[in-house]
Amino acid sequence: MKLGIDFGTTRTVVAAAIDGRYPLATFDVGGAFRDYVPGLVVRGQEGLLFGWEAQAAFETAPGPAVRSMKRMVGSMAPDDPVPGLGLSGLDLATAYLEALRETLVERSNLPIDPGEPLEAMVAVPAGASTRQRFLTLEAFRRAGFEVEGLLNEPSAAAIEFAHRHLGRPGGRSPKRFVVVYDLGGGTFDTSAVTLADRRFELATAEGIGRLGGDDFDAVILGLALESIGVEEGELSLGRKCELLEVCREAKEGLRPTSRRLLVDLSGSLRGAEPVVLPTDVLYERCQPLIDRTLESLEQLFARLGDHGLDPGSRQLGAVYVVGGGAAFPAVGRSLRAVHARKLKLAPQPHASTAIGLALAADPKAEIFVRESATRHFGVWREAEGGHEKVFDRIICKGEAQPNGQPIVYERRYRPVHRVGHLRFMECTQLDERGQPAGDLTPFEDVRFPYDPDLEQSDLAGEPAERTNWLSGEEIAETYTYDADGRISVVIENRTRGYRRSYEL
Repeated sequence: MKLGIDFGTTRTVVAAAIDGRYPLATFDVGGAFRDYVPGLVVRGQEGLLFGWEAQAAFETAPGPAVRSMKRMVGSMAPDDPVPGLGLSGLDLATAYLEALRETLVERSNLPIDPGEPLEAMVAVPAGASTRQRFLTLEAFRRAGFEVEGLLNEPSAAAIEFAHRHLGRPGGRSPKRFVVVYDLGGGTFDTSAVTLADRRFELATAEGIGRLGGDDFDAVILGLALESIGVEEGELSLGRKCELLEVCREAKEGLRPTSRRLLVDLSGSLRGAEPVVLPTDVLYERCQPLIDRTLESLEQLFARLGDHGLDPGSRQLGAVYVVGGGAAFPAVGRSLRAVHARKLKLAPQPHASTAIGLALAADPKAEIFVRESATRHFGVWREAEGGHEKVFDRIICKGEAQPNGQPIVYERRYRPVHRVGHLRFMECTQLDERGQPAGDLTPFEDVRFPYDPDLEQSDLAGEPAERTNWLSGEEIAETYTYDADGRISVVIENRTRGYRRSYEL
């Protein structure tokens, strides 16, 4: 079965491609049916619990809990250990997705046979780092899914928008692009995606790596604890996760006309009374977070002309609002104040990405997607004279992959050290000197033996000594930027004929 899976921060949503329809998977949870799986992990009496089982075990679980698991592992290197759980971020994501796969087969409405292959189109935030993309792909593959492709979340939402609102845009339609405002549980993305004849291309993107509905939940919890005189530092991690879930459920009950928010902490804090929060106070506390998303949106609009797009014309299909966090009333109010004429809220904000992914997975939909790099990628090198480091940008933000094929880059040079110590980094911006700025993601360092005498050596403790006698060696670095966003490099001493390969 072909699936679109939005592995989200707060919830994971699955849509299927079945005979030209794209239904959401619903799950039997104690006789009630839910169209998502929470991103929760709890260590129970007999091991780790995930999703709905984790939520049910919050009060009785003896061990640590993780709320918004994707947000946690997305900021980690794949092999970094998760505090308190005894396994790596990659292993935790794999275990969660294994549980999801089992739930899909055994407790969902989808007609899946136990041995049937599950072919999945999956997504990551537009601003996701390469290691987050690697972790997502690897976790799905280890969990038993056959990964058909990896899309940026706003691109998937744009596909769902076109399917729902434009039918089959062609030569007669003036709509040429959509701007997606995607506020999820843990990240914010805004992207301009061109659309014509079922061809979708990410033109430009902005984003904030750690801003979403989780942050609104934290504001609500802070206000509620202030009201009852409890310090947040007094709460255990598991209790805090439980209370944040209470706040999330209360938040999702808000309507644009709501004047008060009832937060009932009594089920989680002994002796606590229900708290009533005025929504004007809540919205005022959250406004600085919302303003940050609006600033990113305006930065994106300011660059549309660089890509031949006119935001003031009929070319703009909509400012399409998706993501679970986008249903927060203060978000819609702030967006309407700026983009009222073009604003369109997705009918199912939390499900748009999954439905778009299912469409992209369906060969009968005849959809073509071309993604672009959403970050600059490069390596620190020694400047001429060796007195400072400069950033060598290898992949440029906004660079498109032709027809979904890998792009290959090469660097050649003569070494001046016995060991090459390469420090790779991604960033969302460059300053006026071309140095990394904005959201920075450093990679694990790579070491390569320029000196042939060190070819078989463990280089971990080997100093990068300067030398002149290696100037006759030719070193080549060959980078491959795959269609799914992963980057690898082969470094070789072409003079002596040895090489090493690295997945970055």
